[in-house]
Amino acid sequence: MQATTHALLVIDVQNDFCPGGALAVPGGDTIVAGINALMGDFAAVILTQDWHPSGHSSFASSHPGRAPLEMVTMPYGPQVLWPDHCVHGTGGAAFHPALATDRADLIIRKGMNPALDSYSAFFENDRTTPTGLDGYLRSRGIDQLTMVGLATDFCVHYSAVDAAKLGYRVRVAQELCRAIDLGGSLAAAQTAMRDCGVTLA
Repeated sequence: MQATTHALLVIDVQNDFCPGGALAVPGGDTIVAGINALMGDFAAVILTQDWHPSGHSSFASSHPGRAPLEMVTMPYGPQVLWPDHCVHGTGGAAFHPALATDRADLIIRKGMNPALDSYSAFFENDRTTPTGLDGYLRSRGIDQLTMVGLATDFCVHYSAVDAAKLGYRVRVAQELCRAIDLGGSLAAAQTAMRDCGVTLA
């Protein structure tokens, strides 16, 4: 058992991010067994879940003439347009069926605001609207986080950077993450995480 101040943060291990899903991350399903095996080593396990309304502003289908993976500028800054994915209540938004969700102390759902995407487990993409995770962790006395999940270069990256900026000691277990790697986004994410003091294991 890890120290009582150390939590495992499992990011977006959902059907739409696994092979066959709407926004499949290569090998996204191959990390599930390893994540399950790790859960017993931590004082707390937190799962995050992308949970979008239909017609979300980050979906390419909400922007006539635009295609998935194009960039647009939103009021809060640059935004990748994604295929429709993780629409709340759908099978794609559900956790991978093999993920041990019964081990979770908390599930944080994000991306519910139709006008605002949310990569980070801590803040929406305006970088100011909190999800409530920071308050929960502090109330539990947790100051150290190990992160796993999908995708390394987006939701794991943003979560790790935000956690480090909030003062947590952060480790990303890269063997239990998988990346989209959109135009060099993985290397850029790794650099950004290291620059914030995140340990890449």
